[in-house]
Amino acid sequence: MNRVSHYLQEHVSGEVMTSVDARSYFSTDNSIFSLTPSVIVYPKNENDIRKTARFTWQLAERGRVVPITARGNGTDLSGAALGSGVLLVYPAHLNQVKFYDAKTAEITVEAGINFGKLQQLLQSYERFIPSAPSSLEYSTLGGAVANNASSRRSFKYGSMRQYVKGLRVVLANGEVIETMRLNKRELNRKLGLSSLEGEIYRSLDALLEENKSVVEKSTLEVTKNSAGYNLADIQDKDGSFDLTPLIVGSQGTLGLITEVTLTSEPYNGKSSLITAYFNSAEDLQSAVLELRKLDEVPSAIEMVDDTLLTSVASENANYLKEVVDKPYPKFILFVEYDNVNEHDRNKGVKKAVKILGKYSDTVNSETDTDKQKLIWKVRDASSIISGHPHGKANPLPLIDDGIVTPDKLAKFLSAIYDQFKKEHMQVAIWGHAGDANLHVQPILDLSQVGDRQKAFRMLEDFTKTIKELGGSTTGQYNEGRLRGPLLAKLYPDDVYQLFNKVKKIFDPYGTLNPGVKINVSTDEVRPLLRDKYSLEHVYDHLPLS
Repeated sequence: MNRVSHYLQEHVSGEVMTSVDARSYFSTDNSIFSLTPSVIVYPKNENDIRKTARFTWQLAERGRVVPITARGNGTDLSGAALGSGVLLVYPAHLNQVKFYDAKTAEITVEAGINFGKLQQLLQSYERFIPSAPSSLEYSTLGGAVANNASSRRSFKYGSMRQYVKGLRVVLANGEVIETMRLNKRELNRKLGLSSLEGEIYRSLDALLEENKSVVEKSTLEVTKNSAGYNLADIQDKDGSFDLTPLIVGSQGTLGLITEVTLTSEPYNGKSSLITAYFNSAEDLQSAVLELRKLDEVPSAIEMVDDTLLTSVASENANYLKEVVDKPYPKFILFVEYDNVNEHDRNKGVKKAVKILGKYSDTVNSETDTDKQKLIWKVRDASSIISGHPHGKANPLPLIDDGIVTPDKLAKFLSAIYDQFKKEHMQVAIWGHAGDANLHVQPILDLSQVGDRQKAFRMLEDFTKTIKELGGSTTGQYNEGRLRGPLLAKLYPDDVYQLFNKVKKIFDPYGTLNPGVKINVSTDEVRPLLRDKYSLEHVYDHLPLS
């Protein structure tokens, strides 16, 4: 790797590091894996990324594949921010706002910008991006786009893909392209290019045309999905064509995002929050399904279960103080309305309270901001679970992001409880009830061979449950290395092979984040398991989920 580091040190304007301590630091992210990079580059500009990609392309043409992985602040839970070759660390330099259009409320920023700072800037213009993940204060926009991240308010507003209007992307050979929706005439110009960009448009256009029925099968019925590649939204019925929805959620396996152009929503900072207690999963599901049918849907429908409440009470009872008392209900549902118009907000709350009252004996509504913060602390108490070790064992982001259709929420909850009962383990469940997107973290000791084996067995069993229920293995965290081996089991073989062809079109030599998302096996992933899990990369912040 000396030749690679020497070349980069001579040709890029940003810093290049190969020291043992730096490589060790970047060998982990928030996932259960460890993989040490060979070279770390802090690109100062897009040109540094272009030169790096061009050099590794030339090496690959001669038979030597050096992987390139883009990294933000290492908050990725799936291992997608790890790589064995060149690690491009964005936040140091690529963190600027390029342009804000007050008329359209569109903003263009560099991919390494802190999402929290971007959100603060937008709120000063009375705008916001609702799909900002809970980790926004310590994560980058680029990471959120690469994962197609979402949040509690994605129930109403959708995932990151809905807010990305265009991208600047460095391709595998170092070319720079801009993505946006193209009309037929603009597409024809792209099809005529003699560059890699032209080859991508020609190959992808032909692939989609020849595989229309397979593309249709690639869309799962769930309300949000980060598994696989989004092929269905590339070509519209009017013939327009856009690579943006494909690259969003691709985790750096198709190109290296340098700039993002985003749209946003009006922000007013005021909301109404309803809580309702349930003693059965069936009643919980019935309430959720009725809320989903409302003309004015809530901005968020979240939940926690009683095991989470009990666990939090044993660690820090202050989290529940003044909000919920023993005996705890089986489930608590949190329903938020954030309409800018107060009349519309109150109207929505009134209808929601009426629905919830049919299935719950305890329904409360709150408009006071400070009291709402106390209530949301109960939902966010999952951070206590995630960050608290049990001796040498830790809660692991393992089977943490499954999603099914909302009409199967009760079956999903029951299946999770049954799986953990079979493993003689307690389980706390929380997540986005409105989308039936649930989070679960089994407590395992990765220094023990038995627990390492159990981790993959539980992941396999969870995937079987997801497939039986017609869901997806990842609603918002994406596959990375963790769920990459499951992709072929989730989709029909012809869909998976189509994903493979898309990857080959963009990355013929396999230099872009290999071992992530696509073409990855469990045997490749097993040796990467850490001996000990920790959240050391985010202990400066509260690691919310």
